[in-house]
Amino acid sequence: MALELLVFLGSVRESTPPRPARLGLRVALACRRHLQAKGVAASLVDPLEIDLPRPFKPQFAYAQGKAPADLEALARQIEAADGYVMVSPEYNHSMSPALADLLNHFGSSLFAYKPSAIATYSAGQWGGTRAAVNMRTFLSELGCLPVSAMIHVPKAQEVLAEDGSFLASADHDRWTTYLDRTLGQLTWWAEAAGHQRAQPAERPGAFKRDPSERNAP
Repeated sequence: MALELLVFLGSVRESTPPRPARLGLRVALACRRHLQAKGVAASLVDPLEIDLPRPFKPQFAYAQGKAPADLEALARQIEAADGYVMVSPEYNHSMSPALADLLNHFGSSLFAYKPSAIATYSAGQWGGTRAAVNMRTFLSELGCLPVSAMIHVPKAQEVLAEDGSFLASADHDRWTTYLDRTLGQLTWWAEAAGHQRAQPAERPGAFKRDPSERNAP
């Protein structure tokens, strides 16, 4: 059975700067293209296409089956997935607030015992690397531990076209090898974790209804 991975785009900005707008979509699509070329069923999660409840209310705070339709549908996608790619720009040395807001709507029980990969980008020279440091802590707490390798794409507008393909001016072979280092780790761990999740032994529980379930006595 093919792996099913979700690629989360951590941006809702359609304005400039950066130029071009929605630069992160190129990175997310590049990751999806790379995974699909490896036979992985990879789907894009774009927060602009999801109607999140306002004021904030997480999916697990609703009575079962009573969450808004978009929230419930994404919860089922997250639960069914074998792993995740988290794509984010850098805001104040941290991950995108749009990505944090989206992920905070879901409890760790949906993400637990699955791996994730971090992919950051920028229109400038640093590639969002400082956001990745913050994301490691966040994703570990969520339960989808990030693999050791990461993807950083500086000057992404000079590397990727709108559809996520590499521009003619980019070094296609080097970028492909670079992406494969991280996404190859992700698929390896996703397969290993999937095998372990299929075992009958009960797994230590992540919280299902309230974060206080993790509290010490």
